[in-house]
Amino acid sequence: MIRTAILDDEPLAVELLTDYVQKTAGLQLVEAGTDPFKVLQLLQQQAIDLVLLDIQMPELTGIQFMKIAGHQCKIIVTTAYPEYALDGYEFSITDYLLKPFSYERFCKAIDKLKENILLVTTANTTVSDGYIFVKSEYKLVRVDFSNIRYIESLRDYVAIHTLNDGKLMTLDSLRNMEEILPPDNFVRVHKSFIVAINKIQYVERSRIVINDQYIPIGDSYQEKFFERIKRG
Repeated sequence: MIRTAILDDEPLAVELLTDYVQKTAGLQLVEAGTDPFKVLQLLQQQAIDLVLLDIQMPELTGIQFMKIAGHQCKIIVTTAYPEYALDGYEFSITDYLLKPFSYERFCKAIDKLKENILLVTTANTTVSDGYIFVKSEYKLVRVDFSNIRYIESLRDYVAIHTLNDGKLMTLDSLRNMEEILPPDNFVRVHKSFIVAINKIQYVERSRIVINDQYIPIGDSYQEKFFERIKRG
């Protein structure tokens, strides 16, 4: 399920998009409203995969929202102003819906999103027992779980920091990596980091040290992380 938020300052637009989302297979409505700060908070909690985003909003414009959100979620822009299309594409949005748009056009945007997700999760990372294959620089590279120190989110890519092969870059999401890596060996500690538990040298305040690199522990991940390392 694609966890979806609707952000628009027009109540009628919110109502219409809510109807579209609720009758579309594969979408789960998490939030629908006019408050951009509530949606940003949900993003920090990793509770949203997709935002249907208006551009012209009084508290925070859609462009400002995307600058703050970065690449934490997919964006489909919904607006009545075609002049904003160019600005929106600077943020690698999935699609641009010009109001008023039909349910058929909405479905095309969602199908495009699903295709992009499928390409990332199937073409670039293949999981086997004890290792994964990742697509990096036109090659499929085998990476043993035991060779991974930590994984870092970098925009639309992840960087896999390894013991023997340096840093491997692949087009993927940290959320997908979190789902495919064995939970006994790896733990999410920050919106941008997953670490290998047996590669941790020590923990200092709210930071983990691996190979003399400091990795922050996010506030929303601290309880789960400390519970996990206590179990050994």
